[in-house]
Amino acid sequence: MDLRQLEYFQMVCNLKSFTRAAERFHIAQPSITNAIQRLEGELGITLFDRSKRNISLTMEGEIFVKRVEDILRRLENAVTEIQDYNQLKKGTLKIGIPPMIGIYLFPHIFVHFKKLFPQIKLYIYEHGSLSTRRMIESGDLDLGIVIISDSSKQLDTLPLLTSEILVCLNKEHDLCSKAALEFKDLNNEPIIMLKEGFYHRQKIMQCFKKSNIDPNIILSSNQLETIKSLVIKGVGISFLLKEIVEDDKRIFSLPLKHPINVTIGLAWKKDKYLSNASKRFIEFITDSLEI
Repeated sequence: MDLRQLEYFQMVCNLKSFTRAAERFHIAQPSITNAIQRLEGELGITLFDRSKRNISLTMEGEIFVKRVEDILRRLENAVTEIQDYNQLKKGTLKIGIPPMIGIYLFPHIFVHFKKLFPQIKLYIYEHGSLSTRRMIESGDLDLGIVIISDSSKQLDTLPLLTSEILVCLNKEHDLCSKAALEFKDLNNEPIIMLKEGFYHRQKIMQCFKKSNIDPNIILSSNQLETIKSLVIKGVGISFLLKEIVEDDKRIFSLPLKHPINVTIGLAWKKDKYLSNASKRFIEFITDSLEI
């Protein structure tokens, strides 16, 4: 039994196809088939039920694949850890940050972290909180500064601050006379929203649904300046975090009668080895919170 056999087996399980697994490894299908057959011979069991058109794992295969995934994950972490020791304080860090969080929170963090660890390269990926969380869970990102109001069993989190979602309007809008708004007040109002993949949007849509309102969404964007510009011009209303609009005198913002509070924090995958760069960043954030 060798490592390549286990990698082939895992890929066939993930893709549910010998052909697609072979394509992923850029080899001929018989190489995959023969490797799996040798693996089955060594184990003395049948891993796949091949009697149907679509292959499926046998009961023994279901048990074995869980162990294989654990073995390959541990091996990947071990290799990363050894490489990390060689690099000492050097390294790279892939961090996901939603635009609305990054615009007011990350510049301060970035400047101070780079002063302390100039050799660590930071790669920033701007996506919504939901998309960022999925990328962390899949291992595509090392860390993310996201909305963590909804817990994830796959992530460890470090809360940074609590914010509130406000309704943002043109300063001459009729609703500006109110002290707070309910979703029923927004029925038929032109709404400008963030795109899919943002926790922010998901939460607002849930509130509209709970109020039995089909929102009149006229535009979806992930560009904050575009959204703010359209609100200022009276094209529509939107929902933004308090920190984004509280100092912007061009926009009138109102709280919701039933406030939507969100917790923003640092997140990373539980079972993934934390590189020295990741550890330094988490320690930096933790120390910053204690100041």
